[in-house]
Amino acid sequence: MKRIFDIIVSLIGIIILSPLLIIISLKIKLHDGGPVYYKAKRVGKNSKLFLMYKFRSMVLDADKIGASSTTLNDPRITPVGQFIRKYKIDEIPQLYNVLYGHMSIVGPRPQIEWAVKLYTETEKKVLSVRPGITDYASLKFSNEAEILEGSLDPDKTYMELIHPQKMLLSLEYIKNQSFITDLTIIIKTITKILYKS
Repeated sequence: MKRIFDIIVSLIGIIILSPLLIIISLKIKLHDGGPVYYKAKRVGKNSKLFLMYKFRSMVLDADKIGASSTTLNDPRITPVGQFIRKYKIDEIPQLYNVLYGHMSIVGPRPQIEWAVKLYTETEKKVLSVRPGITDYASLKFSNEAEILEGSLDPDKTYMELIHPQKMLLSLEYIKNQSFITDLTIIIKTITKILYKS
């Protein structure tokens, strides 16, 4: 049921948002001529690695010149990137990940390998489900970049301050996941994004 729901929602989302996808793609390409998409290696269900798609919001080779966690005024973020990150537009290409079966619409956010290696046995339970585009943790920490602003080591601050709380919310979601829960999270996510505009 959840997989069928994911396929239907991702297809509808891609079709409805296709004009926006084209416009953002052109803006990114025209800005610096670099690739439109950023492909990030993430850990998925059952610890399988996959490439998560995002609109590129940072300068070329940004992952080689700074932390994996980003702050609000990170100098690596492009002008186009500032806009698409504010309204979470950079996450839209993950609808393709959902369609391919790497991700779900709702589920714990996928993490990079080094972070997963630090998981406790309890935290590893989040790897029993497909990671998602949004969840309760994403809603609570939609201002993550602001929290990390000013940190000398954003990755360390993330793991110490944000990660434990995100894990608790993700584990709670897994324990009580249902169709109604997913719908509630989707509606809250859309409302939060629209409220920003």
